[in-house]
Amino acid sequence: MDTNYARVFQDIGAVDKYEHVTYAPGSYASRINERQRAYLRALVRRAFPGVRPVQHDFACGTGRAIRSLHGLVREAHGYDTSTDMLAKAAEVGTRARLHAVAADGPVPRPAAAEGPALVTMFRLLLNVDDTVRDRALAFAALALPEAGSGLLVIENHGNARSLRHLRARRLRGQRWFAELSHDDVDRLLHRHGFEIVERRGFSMLTQGWYERRGLDRIARGVDSAASVLPGTDRYAVNVVYVARRLPT
Repeated sequence: MDTNYARVFQDIGAVDKYEHVTYAPGSYASRINERQRAYLRALVRRAFPGVRPVQHDFACGTGRAIRSLHGLVREAHGYDTSTDMLAKAAEVGTRARLHAVAADGPVPRPAAAEGPALVTMFRLLLNVDDTVRDRALAFAALALPEAGSGLLVIENHGNARSLRHLRARRLRGQRWFAELSHDDVDRLLHRHGFEIVERRGFSMLTQGWYERRGLDRIARGVDSAASVLPGTDRYAVNVVYVARRLPT
């Protein structure tokens, strides 16, 4: 797959397509985002009852995860290698300080902030190689140096144990197709000193179900129910993991 995220999204046309086509109202991605938004807001209220956290959204893109938490964080910072993505984030009303970061070299440092932190990473792991994944987790470790520093929320939108895996043999080698297992994510997190404390699935069915007339309503119902039922995360296509630093 093409893992050069910075190159792909330095094209304003690709940025506009991402914001207005991939996430068009009623689309597969937008439905998942709606469920994730509700979950994230409930998570922040539950996990940070006293002091609102500072959000650090790594590979923030157009700021979707930041906008999901407007009003629930003390301040927000978005970091991305694509200046076009950052410009779009500002254009669509993302209330955050936006930081352009280098695609390689030293690990970017989180903006200085007091109190608990919430690090978010959406639609990143599957789109990049191991070097970038390690870079992203190293950033998270800087923002969350101790077990009590806050939480990391990270997304895998291609779970290798989901229905999506049925296409793996046919699509293997295609530049856009990749998948990660729960064990892959767990090993990545442990390598950087994190442990998973919660896992939630947000779609059991694949995008094709949403694009077929007559099946889309069924798909929405199935995925909405599955997102609140325990145990479905094991086989969900789209999975969010909540992690904290391991005690030292």
